[in-house]
Amino acid sequence: MEVAWDHFTKDLNIMPEVIVGTVVLYLGIIVYTRIFGLKSFSKMTGFDFLNTVAIGNLLAMSVATSSPSLFVGALLIGLLYLLNYLVTLLTYRSKIAEKLMDNSPILLMENGKVLYNNLKKTKVTENELRGKLREANVIRLTEVKAVILESTGDVSVMHTSKNEELEDYIMKDVKRD
Repeated sequence: MEVAWDHFTKDLNIMPEVIVGTVVLYLGIIVYTRIFGLKSFSKMTGFDFLNTVAIGNLLAMSVATSSPSLFVGALLIGLLYLLNYLVTLLTYRSKIAEKLMDNSPILLMENGKVLYNNLKKTKVTENELRGKLREANVIRLTEVKAVILESTGDVSVMHTSKNEELEDYIMKDVKRD
């Protein structure tokens, strides 16, 4: 079996452009992140995930294939950052936009009782729920006040050995069913 070495070496002449393009786009992403804020690295909603995948794809295409060109790629990445910022601003200022763009947190357990209908709706298995309870050092189900699947996909486990009630403010946006 013979190895076709030219397959690995045929495009070495474009390496300087690839290196410069990678550095420029990488620095551009840092600048965009500084301009539009750290929320671009926070826990992701569905829209944030879409934006991140699109930025990664544009970065890779601009650096590896030059299509789109370095300038157009940087411009498109900047526009995606701007769109993400505008959507964040809109959801911050409008409750209607927030409900349309973000998932609502949903209750998986309440006062030690598993809410099986909500597990089914969210496609969270009992094994995953038990794992989250163990991660939170829950020893008895009676200590669990609430388990919530957050809009970011995180699971919050609120528990105490004391007979305390959760404040309404904490549970305000959580769907019970």
